[in-house]
Amino acid sequence: MTGQNSQNMKKGMFPYVLLLAIGLSIMFFYSMTSGTNKELTYNEFNNALSKNNVEEVVITPSTSAYTYQITGKLKDAKEGETFSVKTPLSDTVINKIVAASEEKDFKIVSKSDPSSNAWITFLLNIAPTLLLIGLAFWFFTKQLNGQKGSMDFGRSKAKLDPDKGKVTFKDVAGLPEEKEELQELIDFLKNPKKFTKLGARIPKGVLLVGPPGTGKTLLAKAVAGEANAPFYFISGSDFVELYVGVGASRVRDMFKQAKQNAPCLIFIDEIDAVGRQRGTGIGGGHDEREQTLNQLLTEMDGFGANEGIIIIAATNRPDVLDPALLRPGRFDRQVTVALPEQKAREEILKVHARNKVLSKGVHLDNIAKRTVGFSGADLENLLNEAALLAVRREKSAITMSEIDEAIDRVIMGPAKVTKKYTAKEKKLVAYHEAGHAVLGIKLDDANDVQKVTIIPRGQAGGYNLMLPKEEKYTATKTELLEQIMGLLGGRVSEEVVFGEVTTGAHNDFEKATKIARSMVTEYGMSSLGPIQLETPEGSSFLGRDYNKNRNFSDQVALEIDNEVRKIINDCYSKAKKIIEKNRDLLDLIANTLIEYETLTKEQIDYLAENGKMPDDDMLEDVSLSKLKEMAKEKGIKGYSSMNKDEIKKALTEELTIKPDKND
Repeated sequence: MTGQNSQNMKKGMFPYVLLLAIGLSIMFFYSMTSGTNKELTYNEFNNALSKNNVEEVVITPSTSAYTYQITGKLKDAKEGETFSVKTPLSDTVINKIVAASEEKDFKIVSKSDPSSNAWITFLLNIAPTLLLIGLAFWFFTKQLNGQKGSMDFGRSKAKLDPDKGKVTFKDVAGLPEEKEELQELIDFLKNPKKFTKLGARIPKGVLLVGPPGTGKTLLAKAVAGEANAPFYFISGSDFVELYVGVGASRVRDMFKQAKQNAPCLIFIDEIDAVGRQRGTGIGGGHDEREQTLNQLLTEMDGFGANEGIIIIAATNRPDVLDPALLRPGRFDRQVTVALPEQKAREEILKVHARNKVLSKGVHLDNIAKRTVGFSGADLENLLNEAALLAVRREKSAITMSEIDEAIDRVIMGPAKVTKKYTAKEKKLVAYHEAGHAVLGIKLDDANDVQKVTIIPRGQAGGYNLMLPKEEKYTATKTELLEQIMGLLGGRVSEEVVFGEVTTGAHNDFEKATKIARSMVTEYGMSSLGPIQLETPEGSSFLGRDYNKNRNFSDQVALEIDNEVRKIINDCYSKAKKIIEKNRDLLDLIANTLIEYETLTKEQIDYLAENGKMPDDDMLEDVSLSKLKEMAKEKGIKGYSSMNKDEIKKALTEELTIKPDKND
């Protein structure tokens, strides 16, 4: 628990502690001031009067109960002991007490009826009720609005960013084109006359589209930071409430606040929560979400002018947004924030490595090469996991061993080192993973095996990190076929070596079949011709593509299945020929895996070329030209001007050392 939370808890408990202290004080006061009280019957009181045993009498009438409350002290009573008795409200009782007083000579005190005092009546009867009602109202409002104490359902939940100006484009790495698209917004917020002078109208809304973790929210905060303008942020789900009309009221209030601070930015995160396409409800769509969306559309480009207000929204599902939200005049511009490429990943890693202690052998450009498909959030998590591992291993700096393990953790989860294979099962897994490695080495366009291990991770018994040799936007038919062959390498190896197959290739088949079916139905890479036969159909409710449009007959469906089967079978046959031709290499990699359990790309390449695992002097017999080629591939700067020993030293630092089994 942080210090701030502790202080808040103390503040919240203070009223209850104070009330408890007051109650205990009152109880203590009454216990100290009140002595022992003895209840007498009317007859016992008369006997005390006749025996001259009464020392003092206090008479208090109660007209509401039609009784006298008589208290006093007896002569034979103990110290501090009193008596009390209730008698009928009649003159006979009073006359008897007065007569006894004249005869026995004891003191009589008469008090007025307390019910005749309006203030006392109020305190005793009305004040407790009002106190209970007040406490109930206080608890109710506190539950609804925290510490605010007011029922402001219709007030906007948009918050003003307290870190105004702290996040700038310097903190956003790897998005040069996206920054350029948003630079106009910054210029407008700083100098709007520059645009209005030429009749230009700045976009009213910018929609940031991209996969999760690519930096959409960070980019919006950087725009506000660069412009040094007020920045309101809210989530799409904060508009929608249980009560009908609340969301629309919050939209109006949000724009009202923004107008008072114009020029400013409003950032709506996950806008698809409120901006989904209308008219998809069953039995009508006049619900709270649609009313909120209608109000948002009106505020963005309705009859009222919202000058100086720019809206930035983010979503990873632009396909489900209402068309009216995307038309010009509302969200005029869409900026796609895609997954970063290699250079962008390196820049992102540099940003997140500012506060990390890295060893000299860690080069961020090499890590960027090995993290194809990672988002900015994944890269941040990668370095954080590596730092945690370094602390766990009690190291003074993060090494490539921790980076390597962190990559595996992000992709597949932690290694299950306690899970033990049988000797037969370990050999099966080793040959399965070695089959992938052999095809990755022998096929030019297959995915490159970066790492192979037979240590279980997640749901997998073994793990093969296969990445494209180059990052490209398109793929040729040959490349797709060789990718399928690489995926089938594990099953082929099992069949060739053991003459039987296992269940370990089910995920490989899933990926291979998906590629083959896309080749037939989407890419036109089969004998059916260049025809798109299937298109994904998204569901605006489910948010996923659970079905596809079928633009073909049952006869064509059969032909599609035959074509997919033909592609898979042909790739399987070719992969089998390659495995059988390179059986020696397969045995070498598999046996090495059984011994070492984990092999990196450098070790696999060296093993294929030299027939043995590299050791400390593995670079002794390599020529200078080969060393420079290896240095170029590893991205070592200045390798062209280095001599042989310098390149060896740089490469030795770069090679990933297999971690100790105790780590």
